[in-house]
Amino acid sequence: MSTDGQRDAGTDTDTERLHCLVTGASGYIGGRLVPELLRAGHRVRCLARTPRKLRDHPWAGDVETVQGDVTDAGSVAAAMRGIDVAYYLVHALGTGSAFEDTDRRAARVFAEQAHSAGVRRIVYLGGLTPPDVPTGSLSPHLRSRAEVGQIFLGSPVPATVLRAAVVIGSGSASFEMLRHLTERLPVMVTPSWVRTRTQPIGVRDVLRYLVGSATMPDDVNRAFDIGGPDVLTYREMMCRYAAVAGLPRRLIVPVPVLTPGLSSHWVGLVTPVPASLARPLTESLRHEVVCQEHDIARYVPDPPGLPLPFDEALALALRRVREAAVATRWSSAALPGAPSDPLPTDPDWAGGSLYQDERELSVDASRKALWQVIEGIGGDNGWYSFPLAWAVRGWLDRFVGGVGLRRGRRDAEHLRVGDSLDFWRVEEIEPGRLLRLRAEMRLPGLAWLEMYAEAGPEGRTRYRQRALFHPHGLLGHAYWWSVSPFHAVVFGGMARNITQAAANGMSAHRSSPHAERARKNRPGR
Repeated sequence: MSTDGQRDAGTDTDTERLHCLVTGASGYIGGRLVPELLRAGHRVRCLARTPRKLRDHPWAGDVETVQGDVTDAGSVAAAMRGIDVAYYLVHALGTGSAFEDTDRRAARVFAEQAHSAGVRRIVYLGGLTPPDVPTGSLSPHLRSRAEVGQIFLGSPVPATVLRAAVVIGSGSASFEMLRHLTERLPVMVTPSWVRTRTQPIGVRDVLRYLVGSATMPDDVNRAFDIGGPDVLTYREMMCRYAAVAGLPRRLIVPVPVLTPGLSSHWVGLVTPVPASLARPLTESLRHEVVCQEHDIARYVPDPPGLPLPFDEALALALRRVREAAVATRWSSAALPGAPSDPLPTDPDWAGGSLYQDERELSVDASRKALWQVIEGIGGDNGWYSFPLAWAVRGWLDRFVGGVGLRRGRRDAEHLRVGDSLDFWRVEEIEPGRLLRLRAEMRLPGLAWLEMYAEAGPEGRTRYRQRALFHPHGLLGHAYWWSVSPFHAVVFGGMARNITQAAANGMSAHRSSPHAERARKNRPGR
């Protein structure tokens, strides 16, 4: 309920079907906002410099996409035709004054063309700024974000300017920097900005406020601070990340000698976040950014339990890994179920580290024959590669309290989802095409093994094999690099022998040399 007589969200305006323009749809927030707008019943048009970048999004067929650039008045004018609400989610990146000039020019073009087209509202997501710091003393990127917001608020079109600090969600540059620093460094000598307080917000709440802003009353033209319920230093965020992720406690020692420039190089050395993003992020972290109000709730009310506390937002961002499911961009097996989940279009450095060993071979055999070998793998049938190595790995696993190889398999020829298979578990089967196994051995991370039987060129069959490992902390990274020299023997040999068995017409349950060696080397025999 509003306390000042202004109209609340939840009126019949919420059910109005609006025509929304989204810029920045290929970016982190834009790519997640589009499906939320569609779910709310709105029509969506996307303005993109390179429309083909949107083709891999699961919602690509449900929106209209037009080519253009926010600095080009003609293309913006064409994109604005028939639009009710225009979302501005683009920013220039760089150093010096050039990127600020670009941001300023693009915002003015956008505001002018929105006014000419009769757009009812502009919605902009900017950065949270400290109220007691003069604009000229802000970092260049926070200063530019603030200026863009003022341009929209000063235009004839009513504007909603949302100001957020660190956004918590898989794929967010701020979150990925936090993730990689905490995962990779159990002991950190850090810049002094780790003591700076900030008010993080979960991406679900950011999107909820963005969608709700579309139906604000016409007389609302202002900025809103948006944040979660927790105010934390960056150091506290890293410590709480470690706790939620199940990592050992981190030792963090701040030092005053690391300048923003040196900090960005340090972040670039430790994490895969590009320097072009690390520099503005680290520059902005020297400012304390805490919400001064929560007036957005008058127009977009918070349901019980929202905004999400920091730890809950973290848990959602890590959910795919914690549930031991292969993330969308790793397997292309499913669409993301929530805004916190990874998207196939997220950059390679997002979503945490993922190591993989991939093998691919052509087979002079039918897919049926190849699949028979794949489905019969493991147990007494063996793993078609260096049996002693598999036996040793099984003994080591039992030594540290794991299941080892003693479980075998339920059936010598057929598998089903949920079956145990030595120290693996069958996670997914597409009969005749895919077998995905999830490791249940003791590991400093999560591991999967995928085997595919696919149609190849010239009527041949193609065998594809992927071993994937998501490391848990520094020990996980060290584990992968310590065993990777043996992958050519173990995984390469497996691929060669499986394809040879299929070509020779041998199913895995028959008495092949590989199965016989496996039986001889199984623990307890």
